[in-house]
Amino acid sequence: MLTSLPPTFAHASAALVGATGAGVGAWTAQLVSLAFFLSFLVALGLLASRMMGVPFNLPRLAVAGLVGMAAGGAVGILLAFDSFQAAATSTTPDHTEPRVLVLLFGSMAAASLLVFVAFELAVPQGTRLRPVTAARAVLNLFGRMGRYRRIVWILARHGLWGYVTGRRDGGEDASTQRRIARSLSRSMEEAGVVFVKLGQVMATRRDLLSPVFVEELGRLHSEATPVPFEQVRTTVERELGQPLEEVFADFTDRPLAAASIAQAHLATLKDGGEVVVKVQRPGISSVVRRDLDIIRRLARKFEQTTDWGPAIGVVELAEGFAEALLEELDFEVEAANIAAVAEATAGSAVRIPQVHETFTTRRVLVMERLHGTPLGSADLDGVDGAALARTLLDCLLEQVMMSGIFHADPHPGNIMLLEDGVGLLDYGSVGRLDGQIRESLRMMLLAIDRTDAVLLTDTLLDVVEDATEVDEERLRRALGQFMARYMHGSAAPSMRMFTELMLIVTRFGLSLPAELAAVFRALATLEGTLVHLSPGFDTVSEARRFAEERMAGQLNADHLRDAALAEFAAMLPALRRMPRKLDRISDQLHKGRFTVRIRTFAHPDDRSLVQGVVQRAVLTVLAVATGLMSVGLFNVIGGTDTEWFELTAPERVLTLMAWLLLASSGLMILRLLVGVAKEGRRRRTRRP
Repeated sequence: MLTSLPPTFAHASAALVGATGAGVGAWTAQLVSLAFFLSFLVALGLLASRMMGVPFNLPRLAVAGLVGMAAGGAVGILLAFDSFQAAATSTTPDHTEPRVLVLLFGSMAAASLLVFVAFELAVPQGTRLRPVTAARAVLNLFGRMGRYRRIVWILARHGLWGYVTGRRDGGEDASTQRRIARSLSRSMEEAGVVFVKLGQVMATRRDLLSPVFVEELGRLHSEATPVPFEQVRTTVERELGQPLEEVFADFTDRPLAAASIAQAHLATLKDGGEVVVKVQRPGISSVVRRDLDIIRRLARKFEQTTDWGPAIGVVELAEGFAEALLEELDFEVEAANIAAVAEATAGSAVRIPQVHETFTTRRVLVMERLHGTPLGSADLDGVDGAALARTLLDCLLEQVMMSGIFHADPHPGNIMLLEDGVGLLDYGSVGRLDGQIRESLRMMLLAIDRTDAVLLTDTLLDVVEDATEVDEERLRRALGQFMARYMHGSAAPSMRMFTELMLIVTRFGLSLPAELAAVFRALATLEGTLVHLSPGFDTVSEARRFAEERMAGQLNADHLRDAALAEFAAMLPALRRMPRKLDRISDQLHKGRFTVRIRTFAHPDDRSLVQGVVQRAVLTVLAVATGLMSVGLFNVIGGTDTEWFELTAPERVLTLMAWLLLASSGLMILRLLVGVAKEGRRRRTRRP
């Protein structure tokens, strides 16, 4: 069979040229073949662009046509190999078999369309091709696949894979919940630094996780091996662009502290200033970005395949964690955070280390050294704990309520007890509040202080992301019971009551803005520190004192006048349009032409959704119908194995119609696939 392929291809070429190639020179035959090829290519492109609903693209079409015609031609010849042999050995003109040419053209067209659709699915039109980026993406994919296997193996070894894929639920008994939480904690610790940090962040979300998970994840800790000093020197010199000795008069080779992302060294500048140099660990950026990409992908999978994923907002949790961790990788962002917090708390008794911006880069941070002891290990004998606690609380409330930028992680390890006061360290995690959120926070605190359930409900509904389907009456009663329990009941008021407030909001299917939840978490974290400083410290009473002292100025005549003028200026455009609108409405009422128009699908997205569903349904029905019709016609004429010259004229017409219907069905199916892929990309692009 293989020895007959060369003459078979030659005969196929001669058949394609047909009568035009006979009797003319070889050059004319080649030109005719080229013209035929180009015409076929253009026709194929027009057909593809119309049937697939994509723009005409000549370069893409040329590649698809070349590959498709080569592959389709080879497939067509192999499929009709016996017919080619019969045509090559026959001396009777009637055995040329036009069906072979139809099969050849059909296979080439189908293969070209398949290649065209594959291009459209893999690289949509309008995508800018970047070979270097594509090669890097392929390498990252291989690295990610190895990391995927490692994570799946860890989860499976700890018996968690069935839970994270949604095939098993967590059960209701406490022992099962405890076992799952402990296994999850061990899995994250084994998976590495990024997953440990994710577990630590999840442990702060008491509004999303049950207490047993919060307790187990709260025990996570990462042990970092110090980076050798030669690597530290290389990083610092590369970032600063000069030798270490030209910048620092002294630089200790032993780290002051080593963490998962960076380690700190004591140093002395040339001018004698004592500083702490924070140096990022070599290679940690690529590790963090790789694991964050995996976490994002896993979060999207859990959102779609599990019940608990949408319940806790796993995608939003992953995105927020990734954004915060990427900020921690950029020390210039941390330097800007330090400067902003220092400006916001100017005049406070809390010391903020000064940043040396000249020697600060994305991977190296040089800041003032504060002489003291971390609060968690400090000796508090002889220390006025109540005064220090009051100073720290005032500092954080000043940041939150007045300036809008605050330290989001004030745990004892980030607070240093100094000889003359207290210092606040580590600004990798900083929260920011705009004016509207700060005003809403003030109203919430005012409502809680006055036990006003109506005001608290209205304020919460103003700041939550989606409150269209909430039962306001049930929410108001739940908030009233919450405030009665804490403000006038047996439960002592504390900052941790905001954790219960977030749980109530979550129970009603609502979600507080991330920055507002960060405020409540920071206050709850700080309260533990304050009680450590001064047992029995009444955080709520001290917060009321702060409000009376610092915010009373906002209720004076000048401030109220300025606020009223600002509100009036915002309402002025609407007030100017109001008389014209009222006049227009009264005129329509007087003439009996006043109408109310209600549109069921008023939003363009709703109309687009309905149109897309209807179009795909119609196209699916047509594709199935034409496919069944082609099968029926093939059955009428006896199948596809009947030789063309054996068919009668009506049967040949039916055969051509059957092939055309089958091709139309295939084209419609391909268009459906392209439409589904494009809609999927569009939804991923719109996802916030």
